Amino acid sequence: MKPHDKSSFMRALEYFPVVALLSIGRMLPFRLRGRFFAGLGGFIVSNLPSARKRVANGLGRVFPELTLKEVKNLTREVGRNTAQTLSEILMNADYKKRTHLFTARGPGLRELEQARDAGTGAIIVSAHFGQWEAIRHHLAMNTMETGAVYRENNNPLYERRFRNAIEQGGSPIVARSPKGNMKMVRHLRGGGFFALLVDQKYLVGEHVPFMGIDAMTTTAPAEMALRYNLPLVPAFATRQGNGMDIVIDYEEAIQPSDVMQMTLEINERIGARIKKDPAQWYWLHNRWQLNRLEAP
Repeated sequence: MKPHDKSSFMRALEYFPVVALLSIGRMLPFRLRGRFFAGLGGFIVSNLPSARKRVANGLGRVFPELTLKEVKNLTREVGRNTAQTLSEILMNADYKKRTHLFTARGPGLRELEQARDAGTGAIIVSAHFGQWEAIRHHLAMNTMETGAVYRENNNPLYERRFRNAIEQGGSPIVARSPKGNMKMVRHLRGGGFFALLVDQKYLVGEHVPFMGIDAMTTTAPAEMALRYNLPLVPAFATRQGNGMDIVIDYEEAIQPSDVMQMTLEINERIGARIKKDPAQWYWLHNRWQLNRLEAP
């Protein structure tokens, strides 16, 4: 077998479980589907050593006072929310019909409506917290279609499915790249909205405290907000106890000051949400990992 063929075969093999699980999910009623994926995710993350260790390491950094039992319970809940959220996103054409599950509140919503009515752009900053895609669905249903930036996947089969899925939440969808950044800027300057998930480690950025620990953080949202005079609104979609209902909080916009102060405030807003409900954040991120060039 040629290396190229083997690579294609391995990619298909990696992708097969995704197809199989989504096929099962589509046969299930919506609420049962959610419970199925939540249960599966809780089991996998709790029992897969690499995933369990990554979650435990993150929790240990931020909440060193947690007992082993509390870490175990949180790890299971992180897996449950993560798997259910990803399943909903991968079946986004169906999920976007469920906007009756969303409740929105907070002063930031009015600020976004004012930007829409004035024909100016806006930046929404959020995190991999709760059901983050619900934010764009809610904005779209209120005539505030919102684009998004995503990280391309190495598996082209999964990449096509994931990109097609998130396009259901609003356009434009751009890959994280210089070309994608230019497209995002043009959209914002033309009066469009963009949502950015800024809780991951970026290769380019600044060390800014995140839940009390320095982490490589992008300063792009603050830079664009200042440069183009755009509102910068943090928003968070919290999954409720029944696993289905979502409460979206549009917080007060971050006031213009300087890039580092605004970036610090973004991290503080995200950190406050996570500390309030840690089970809803994607602790599988290597959030505090140093860049290779910076590692000791």
